[in-house]
Amino acid sequence: MILQDRMKVCSTRQIANNIIEMVLEGSLVKEITSPGQFVHIRVTDTLEPLLRRPISIASYDKENEQMTLIFRAEGKGTQLLAAKAVGDTLNVLGPLGNGFSADHSESGETALLIGGGIGVPPLYQLSKELTAKGVKCVHVLGFQTAAAVFYEEEFAALGQTRIVTADGSTGESGFVTDSLARNPVDFTTYYTCGPTPMLHAVQQAFQEQKGFLSFEQRMGCGIGACFACVCETQQGQDAAYVKVCSDGPVFPAGVVAI
Repeated sequence: MILQDRMKVCSTRQIANNIIEMVLEGSLVKEITSPGQFVHIRVTDTLEPLLRRPISIASYDKENEQMTLIFRAEGKGTQLLAAKAVGDTLNVLGPLGNGFSADHSESGETALLIGGGIGVPPLYQLSKELTAKGVKCVHVLGFQTAAAVFYEEEFAALGQTRIVTADGSTGESGFVTDSLARNPVDFTTYYTCGPTPMLHAVQQAFQEQKGFLSFEQRMGCGIGACFACVCETQQGQDAAYVKVCSDGPVFPAGVVAI
């Protein structure tokens, strides 16, 4: 069920360069069904800015009705969101979209989780759920530079974790696919979220493997009505186009044309 909830800011902190972690509390959390879903936040109580901002859910605690969001504060909307203080309330619409399912991996198998930049957060709750059911998780997380790295310790507590930076300032140098080419991982299923070029490279590298991709796309309404986030599908799919906000953001490998 999609709710419009008034959620309270419980905590907020900067965890990397322009990267904010914010914990919100509200009844909407009980409606979350899977890792990788997102919420649409009105960052002010006015019509400026007009559009809500889509923010992925990094983790959630249904018992305490709390969820953790991680986002990059770079545009006007997300900078306004980052300026919120503990005790402030936000108009939140969600949970939205179809996320990752832990059911695609079985106990004793190995799952490869590949994240890039602000695509890393949705993989955290997924890793927690996979680990809880006995799946071994290997995380390969890519960032531009050392100052942009976040949640390294949190992921490391769940399983083997590699940090890869484009400029080589920390961890391995290059891109996530470079790291995996140098040191391959024996896995059953991969899950990935990040910029489209990274998703394309990962899908090309593992064409014979079972995988699931979460797409980052500009959105308008967030509920599938405005068609702002439409993507073309590969030939042979049931539909020529899919809407990332409502059909996704998570799709099986090979569905979206990238």
